[in-house]
Amino acid sequence: MIAASILWKRLDVPGHDACRLLEHAHAWELTGTAVFVLEGAPARLDYNLKCDRTWRTQRGSVHGSLGTQTLDFKIVRSGDGVWVCNGAVVRGLEACVDLDLGFTPATNLSQLRRLALAEGGAVDAPVAWLDVASGTLDVLLQRYERRSTFTYWYEAPRFEYAALLEVDALGFVRRYPALWTAETKR
Repeated sequence: MIAASILWKRLDVPGHDACRLLEHAHAWELTGTAVFVLEGAPARLDYNLKCDRTWRTQRGSVHGSLGTQTLDFKIVRSGDGVWVCNGAVVRGLEACVDLDLGFTPATNLSQLRRLALAEGGAVDAPVAWLDVASGTLDVLLQRYERRSTFTYWYEAPRFEYAALLEVDALGFVRRYPALWTAETKR
């Protein structure tokens, strides 16, 4: 069953991202395709993220290309918090519950839904962050503060990024300043 879909336009480089949110009996699934310029090369990345009913990441995958390079990532989070990327255990991610695919705003939805902050609430939310260009999965420290029904202050100190994100009722980011803006939603 398709719960919703959205199309984003990339603002800092040419590109778009089309995403669908699917609801299953025991899980949520985000699936989409991002096409954009990454480090000067064309990128086409098909992604999939599966979460349990409480929005905890179970697994994710990214398939596609960056320039002439083929990319293929399979990521699994076990019930005891062990993260595995392409068959190799990744240490240091035990505190992470969410997978953040660094090239798409889609995975902010699963984080925001899981955190379920009330207005005025704030939380540090480290994530397992996939950098497709380097092929690494590591910790990205971030913070969310819910400012209103449809806005969150977001900080990612590693990238010296802080901005007010605008979301819709489902949690899809509608405006990600300087990076993404929603063009359409259904």
